[in-house]
Order: sequence, then structure tokens, then C-alpha cells
Amino acid sequence: MRKTLKEIAELVDGEIVGNELVVITGIAGIKEAEEGDITFLANPKYLPLLDKTHASAIITSKDIVSAPKPIVRTDNPSLAFAKIVSLASPTEAKHPQGIHPTAILGKNVSLGKNVSLGAYAVIEDDVSLDDNTIIYAGCYIGHHTKIGSDTIIYPNVSIREYVTVGSRVVIHSGTVIGSAGFGFVTIEGRHQRLPQVGTVVIEDDVEIGSNVTIDRARFDKTVIGQGTKIDNLVHIAHNVVIGENSLIIAQVGISGSTTIGKNVTLAGQAGLVGHINIGDGAVVAAQAGVSKSVPPNTTVWGYPAKPLDEAKRINACIQNLPKLYNLVKELKKKIEELQKELKNS
Repeated sequence: MRKTLKEIAELVDGEIVGNELVVITGIAGIKEAEEGDITFLANPKYLPLLDKTHASAIITSKDIVSAPKPIVRTDNPSLAFAKIVSLASPTEAKHPQGIHPTAILGKNVSLGKNVSLGAYAVIEDDVSLDDNTIIYAGCYIGHHTKIGSDTIIYPNVSIREYVTVGSRVVIHSGTVIGSAGFGFVTIEGRHQRLPQVGTVVIEDDVEIGSNVTIDRARFDKTVIGQGTKIDNLVHIAHNVVIGENSLIIAQVGISGSTTIGKNVTLAGQAGLVGHINIGDGAVVAAQAGVSKSVPPNTTVWGYPAKPLDEAKRINACIQNLPKLYNLVKELKKKIEELQKELKNS
């Protein structure tokens, strides 16, 4: 990579403040950048690094008016930087092409145009794969499953029977979709499994990370709404419904029959009980334990989860418990001394 700052600004439709002829030869994070690199600053909490970075230029938001180094002001510095990274270091994905001779196809399999199947992929009876879909090596697609067009399923994914996957979906390695929900009834001290005869529906433009499990419904369907993105190591139980464009971050666990609205964020390691509703636009902060429904456009935190401001106040009180304990101890001692003086007077 060797471009002037002016050329880079044109690529991202940015406004330059400073020397537009600075030559950029590399890209790096704001802490690691050296002379010749371009970096970016999107989070205001890193503003002090503007004075410390060794980068030759910085992509910023339009809130930044000036800096010690030349800057490129943009509407979305993270997106602009990502575009520069992709231009500087294009990734050439080498997807499987065609049908590998070791792939196993069942009866009545319907393949669209330009479908690719990797080595040892197993496609059971009555499966439908639409145009341009790519199934990597070692995947299992159960019978009567339907997968839309332009979908990519990476190695060692298991999709069970009667599952529906939309178009332009990406599913990363190790994920299991359509496994039996966790349902048992105890009879005479023994746990008997309840049949799980529903299905899973993954709508269009969903991305699912590695080692995610999405259980099939006991009845009806488990649903992942259009445009939702799911991080690695997430568990979604039976009959969960997730609305459009939600973000489910790593190690989240969602219990059965819970409904998640549109544009919801569930941060890392959040845990949700079953049979509750999370309203549209809500945010569940990291490690929150959600035991009851959350209204729309509300941020909750803590265990049990409470509205963020209330949770912060409670946490502040808890931090002061040692001081409060010592204060009560001193007051108790003084009261005892006063009682003793009153008794002797």
C-alpha cells in the first residue's frame, strides 16, 4: 500500500484537515501505529491518544475539528477504516467450487445453480439448496431442510431435519441448528425426555458464529429474525423468537420460549430465564441475569437485572459496605459507652 492521504480521503468520502500529500504506507491500530501508518479513532474515550499516536494520519468522526496529525473527518470512522483495510489487504476467499466427489447426496435433493459442496458433506433426502449456496467440508444437512441462495456454511456445521435457512446467511464452524430442546418430565424419580417436534427458521441476512447451538422448538418454531448477528458460543433454547437486526454477543444463554424484540443487544454472558419478553431496542448489559421482562428501549444490568441507573446506585452502595460496616461498629461501641454512662449516673 502506498497512497497519499488525498487518495485515501477520496476512497472514503472524507474531509482532510492538514497535509493532504502525506504518504501512507500501512494501517494499524491507534496504539500500535508507526510513522507511515494511517489509523482511526471512533470512541471518544480514546481522544487522549490523538496526542500520543505515532501514526502519520488519523481517520476521525466529524466531531473532531483538529489534531496534532493530519486527519480525515468522516461520518463513520470505523466503517471508513474497514474499507481502507479491505482495499489494502483484500481477502481472497477460496470457497469450495462444484460438487466434491466425496460429498454424499440423498434422494430427491434439489440443487440450484452454482451450488458448491465440500469434501464429505452429507446432504440427506429431500433437501433443497438454492443458487450460489456453499456448503463446506464435513457439514451435515438433515432431511427436508431448505437453504436459500448465496448462503455460506463453514466446515463441520450440523443442520438437522426440517430446518429452514434463508438467503445470504453465514454460519460458522461447529454450530448446531435444530438439536432437540432441553425438555424433560420427572416420573417416579426418573427424567423422561419430552418430544421436540418443532423446527428452526433462520431468516435472511443472519450471521451465526462458531459453536452456537439453536434448539428446535418443542412445537411450532424457534426463529432468528432477519439481519440478526449472533456471536460465538451462544445457546438459544427451544421456542425462542429473536426479532430483526438484534445483536447476541458471546456466551449469551437464552432459555426456552423467551421473545427478543427488534434491534435488541444482549451483551456478553448475559443470561435470560424462559417465558419473558425483551422489548424492541432494549440493551442487556454484560453478565446481566434477566429474571423478568424488559420494556422497550431500556438498558438493564446486574443480577437480577435492573434498569441501568438503579443498578449503578445499588452497586455503588455495595462498594461502600466495608465503610458502612465500620461506621455501624463504631456507632454500636459509642451507644454501649453511653448506655454504660447513663447506667452509672
